[in-house]
Amino acid sequence: MAELSLPDAPDAPEVPSAATDGVWLRCIDCGHDHPPFDAVRYTCGECDGLLEVRYATHPTFDEFEGSGVWRYAAALPFDSGVTLPEGDTPLHRVPRLEESVGVRNLRVKHEGMNPTGSFKDRGMTVGVRVAREVGVDRLACASTGNTSAALAAYGARGGLETLVLLPQGKVAAGKIAQASLHGARILEVDGNFDDCLDIVRELTDRGEAYLLNSLNPFRLEGQKTIGLEILEEFYADEGRFPDRIVLPVGNAGNTAALYKCFRELVRGGDLAPGDVPKLTGVQAEGAAPMVEAVESGADGVERWDDVETVATAIRIGNPVNAPKALPGIRETGGTAVAVSDEEITDAQRELAGEGVGVEPASAASVAGLRKLRESGVVDSGEDVVCLTTGHLLKDPDAAADAGADPEPVPDSTDAVLAHLAGRDVGGLLGRLRRLF
Repeated sequence: MAELSLPDAPDAPEVPSAATDGVWLRCIDCGHDHPPFDAVRYTCGECDGLLEVRYATHPTFDEFEGSGVWRYAAALPFDSGVTLPEGDTPLHRVPRLEESVGVRNLRVKHEGMNPTGSFKDRGMTVGVRVAREVGVDRLACASTGNTSAALAAYGARGGLETLVLLPQGKVAAGKIAQASLHGARILEVDGNFDDCLDIVRELTDRGEAYLLNSLNPFRLEGQKTIGLEILEEFYADEGRFPDRIVLPVGNAGNTAALYKCFRELVRGGDLAPGDVPKLTGVQAEGAAPMVEAVESGADGVERWDDVETVATAIRIGNPVNAPKALPGIRETGGTAVAVSDEEITDAQRELAGEGVGVEPASAASVAGLRKLRESGVVDSGEDVVCLTTGHLLKDPDAAADAGADPEPVPDSTDAVLAHLAGRDVGGLLGRLRRLF
């Protein structure tokens, strides 16, 4: 376990005058406080730094009741949100994979079992509620696919117009279909995800829409419930917390959200500093600016303008939450690793072999764990949870490529049985028909 370091300035317990009902926004760079709902804001008005949602009190496990994301209302800005509902995703046992990787305990938190098939639903249930609170009528996001699907669904549920910008030709068909059917207006941009986000930020700066990418601090409040669910369920099963959580990294929102979750639980007294899981990020080799920063010891990431990987959901070259996520990896004693597309596809097949169907980006967590175990970074005695972020059907083409090909057979039960037995009977059947 890691001994979590809690920086004093960003987490000072005094409640500022900017707070509303014990909730406010604080800049992680300059420490300036802002009211939470008086205006639309995504970054600090003083220095343009990233904002975090802060609370006058910190949650404890005995405060949580009910189910899903809103079970954790005591750790969120509201008692309820625009819900489908979301959360309560399974924490799978994967015994064969556990033995193959060689750790004491391996679980897989399958976020693909949320309503639209990814973890993004957790952030949207909170984010769309905030949009209502600040009185906007159009929502917008840049997306590699999952954000657009979730935003379209939750926007539809909330009765709000939705605009999504996607990199042309770079988003899996399953995700575009979701956004389309839920009524989003889809704009395909001749550029990559980061270019799309640049445009969306300009649109929202001009007051044309409300941004619901993970730059929005309220999005991450919903996503931190992943960590709360993992800790509760793992402890209920094992009587202890996991040593490490391994997760795919795109925009680094989940890494930032889990780090915040742990800090709040430590301050609330239900998680000892020495029991904080190590946050371990995994990126594809073709899109690994966070790994580069961790390995070099840099304070921030250098934007990768050219990114490419089969794991489309993490095909991101400029993770906006890096300033929040890098401290999370370092202060929890974690690390980051890059894996090849081949390693990702192999891990996708291994998970499928345990009955857990995920899109390629999700499988990056397992591929990264295996690589770190083989290099000795992860010890054989560790309890590990791998986060998988999206369902297999998000990217059906990738699933088909990774799976077995269909096998054509003649229209005959005997032919099927013979085929299963390994005999080619097509020619034999033809000869028999001619004889009789």
